[in-house]
Amino acid sequence: MPTQKPILTFAADEELMKRIADFRFENRIETKSEAIRMLVEEGLKHLEKKPNKK
Repeated sequence: MPTQKPILTFAADEELMKRIADFRFENRIETKSEAIRMLVEEGLKHLEKKPNKK
């Protein structure tokens, strides 16, 4: 069943792909897309907690 959510495509080097695969395996995440979504969510949460430097 196709998703109605927007799709994001990006390029990554082999080292980043390995790190994503390792994260996925260690956390028993079913798909690469879900692993990447989780990593982006956590990264954004982390950045949002930092004080805004302007």
